[in-house]
Amino acid sequence: MSSGTAKNKRVGLICGGVVAGMIGLAYASVPLYDLFCKVTGFGGTTQRAEMAPGAQSERTITVRFNADISDSLNWRFKPVSREITVKLGEEKLAFFEATNLGAKASMGTAVFNVTPQKVGGYFSKVQCFCFEEQVLQPGQTMDFPVSFFIDPEIVDERNLDDVKTITLSYTFFPAKDATASDTTASLAQDLRERR
Repeated sequence: MSSGTAKNKRVGLICGGVVAGMIGLAYASVPLYDLFCKVTGFGGTTQRAEMAPGAQSERTITVRFNADISDSLNWRFKPVSREITVKLGEEKLAFFEATNLGAKASMGTAVFNVTPQKVGGYFSKVQCFCFEEQVLQPGQTMDFPVSFFIDPEIVDERNLDDVKTITLSYTFFPAKDATASDTTASLAQDLRERR
């Protein structure tokens, strides 16, 4: 075998490895993002809880809901209510509604964040649809619940006294049924648009 053929074979194997790695990262991006946020607290990562402690304060905070969707997922996604007022420690239930506008079944996975980011450690979710694959049939509409409370210990943080409003935001991305290249392109496009 000539040295040119060996070099071409080596370059081909390296390129194939890079493509396989990109496909693997595209499929692993949502779980990796979840892990990254939990470890670093980045993006207003919330806490998980089994149950709320019950209203322990008269202080209230308005929670606004935001819903976004990747351009490559042919769904309509919106909060059922735009905002609710919550007493500290009181468990609340909110719903988001998604509709598949496409002609075939599709699967999506939601990621979330809380702003301002400094309150992420005090915003606790009891039940959430995030990081779970959701399948919608053509034309199907589904409600997704999220149950949450704001930890009463937020009153002990003087730098959070100015917080009157928290925004809980979800973004749906295509899941497994999308091709890896579509998913990678979609994530890259969404990141560019958010900058």
